[in-house]
Amino acid sequence: MSEHKTHGVITGPIVMIGFGSIGRGTLPLIERHFDFDAARMVVIDPSDADRQLLDVRGIRFLQAAVTRDNYRELLAPLLTEGEGQGFCVNLSVDTSSLDIMKLCRELGVLYIDTVVEPWLGFYFDQSAGPAARTNYALRETVRGEKAANPGGTTAVSCCGANPGMVSWFVKQGLVNLAGDLGLEFEHPESQQDWARLMQRAGVKGVHIAERDTQRARDPKPLDVFWNTWSVEGFLSEGMQPAELGWGTHETWRPDNARGHDKGCGAAIYLEQPGANTRVRTWCPTPGAQYGFLVTHNESISIADYFTARENGAAVYRPTCHYAYHPCNDAVLSLHEMFGRAGIAQERHHILDEHEIVDGIDELGVLLYGHGKNAYWYGSQLSIEETRRLAPYQNATGLQVTSAVLAGMVWALENPQAGIVEADEMDYRRCLEVQLPYLGPVKGYYTDWTPLKDRPGFFPENIDATDPWQFRNVLVK
Repeated sequence: MSEHKTHGVITGPIVMIGFGSIGRGTLPLIERHFDFDAARMVVIDPSDADRQLLDVRGIRFLQAAVTRDNYRELLAPLLTEGEGQGFCVNLSVDTSSLDIMKLCRELGVLYIDTVVEPWLGFYFDQSAGPAARTNYALRETVRGEKAANPGGTTAVSCCGANPGMVSWFVKQGLVNLAGDLGLEFEHPESQQDWARLMQRAGVKGVHIAERDTQRARDPKPLDVFWNTWSVEGFLSEGMQPAELGWGTHETWRPDNARGHDKGCGAAIYLEQPGANTRVRTWCPTPGAQYGFLVTHNESISIADYFTARENGAAVYRPTCHYAYHPCNDAVLSLHEMFGRAGIAQERHHILDEHEIVDGIDELGVLLYGHGKNAYWYGSQLSIEETRRLAPYQNATGLQVTSAVLAGMVWALENPQAGIVEADEMDYRRCLEVQLPYLGPVKGYYTDWTPLKDRPGFFPENIDATDPWQFRNVLVK
């Protein structure tokens, strides 16, 4: 452990909620980079499938589901046991991020999660309309709590790879782009400074452009959903409405696009599942590709953060959305699921580092529409390098767990920052912590646009005057 830098001391108990693929991968990073008392750490999960990893370390395991009815009486004693300041690391599904976050702040306990997660049943509640099931609505609950109770103990919301790391990539990518464009600027400090710099750079939008080429040794069997990360998480967000931050340059909306009456007003949603909505995008390794417009918190938070306002009105905002090509087995699993009316397979499987033979997770941000056309900046982490860097995870997992590590370090160094999203954190410090785990992190310019390389055999409803209109990005 001596070769790994210690980033801080956690003086109180550590409570990790959830011990799935991300929990398992986060554990060794916590061990490497923090001083803490293992006897005062507890992991909570409904399944004990991997408790042996904890038993050999002397870390307490509690087999339980955290629910709406028991979370206070279950968590409060664990989070406040003994002296020092506790840290809650919430890596679970079907638990309310907001409720647990509020409890932690009441107790003076640091908190981090990777998504605004609701209680069990939210994602598939057929009595709720599409707007109520959006990430926009979930995010607004957290932003409402932040507005009602500013400051106080730090709670980091949505700090995984995406949402999370990609917000830091946007800032670094924008600084790189502005320099390459020859713009004279001081390093932005405020939210409006960042928005004005992006406006000056001429960025029309941002794709969270990802291609996962990790390949399993054996073929996927019928009626099993395979993925390189949480199947439950992917199914939940994939069945939510497709959502995107909506830019001020857009001149057209799909017929099934809807807005929101309340909140920041930075996003719209489509009345169709995100995992069944395709968009055109670009990544360095494959070049042009189709991605799925799956809803993510960063699609809204980035668009919101980079909104420039005058007299309260938005005068500039980039379009922003996820454009995700998961591993081929996950694509096949989605095709299988939607082919039977969206009924998910009963059996789920996450491909671990032992089953994957090769491939990378190429995850970055594509800043487009400016004077240099488009610029991708991100991580190209391979499964081979992942095995060398950290145990218990594949490349997709390490991009997430290392972001959790960075968020925990930032929270320890800023313990009274209140509720924050990744966009509001110091991207330079977070990337400094995370970069050793990301493989090659590079920037690439491309002359590709959504109007390039289209088949051309049939008439299309496109806007030839502006390649970067969402009208041209959406696969109709």
